[in-house]
Amino acid sequence: MPKPAITRSRMSSGAGNTETRRAILDAAERLFAEEGVQAVSNRQIAAAAGRGDTSVVGYYFESKADLVRELLRRYNTRVDLLRDKMLDQVGESESLRDWIECLVYPYTDIFDADGVPGWHARLGVQIVADPTLRDIAVQETNTATFRRLLRGLDRCLPELSPELKRERTRIASHVIVHSCADLERAMANGLPLPFPSWSESAAVIIDAIVGLLTAPVSEPGRRGG
Repeated sequence: MPKPAITRSRMSSGAGNTETRRAILDAAERLFAEEGVQAVSNRQIAAAAGRGDTSVVGYYFESKADLVRELLRRYNTRVDLLRDKMLDQVGESESLRDWIECLVYPYTDIFDADGVPGWHARLGVQIVADPTLRDIAVQETNTATFRRLLRGLDRCLPELSPELKRERTRIASHVIVHSCADLERAMANGLPLPFPSWSESAAVIIDAIVGLLTAPVSEPGRRGG
């Protein structure tokens, strides 16, 4: 049965609704990052958000997919603001590293600004592990700013075929997601780190991705040995 129309109007009005919505998102981000999206119930989210009404999550978000989508949009809005400024500075640069820095630093700068413990990097790992949620992440990442970045990267890699470029870019995205999640987890648990700051770790990630994208192309069917 569809929800009554009053639900939609109440969801978008009032400072109290805004505060509750933010509390739900904050609680969901932490719980999803720690336990996995599918393992967390609306009841747990409501309790973590400090709301006694266990139906409050469903009042604001019809499904977990909607909740995840909103978390991604909230985060990607921040990323795009930083990335647009960096892209304006890069201009029409022909340096691949300039474009990779525009890819990586907006993420790590936000993680650094959010402090310890952070949750979004670990949430990213949970999302990419779920096929349905991964598709949502791809959709939400495909912003005008991100497409602008990809065009710059594309110009710096003319020697790669479109297929190889897509595959190496896919691998690079996994490097970013998992490396950032590992660092965020280690910081939250107080573990020793080889590179103890986000900026130092970002530089290592950037070096790795530059190497990945510029690596020699093997002959078809060739194997070492």
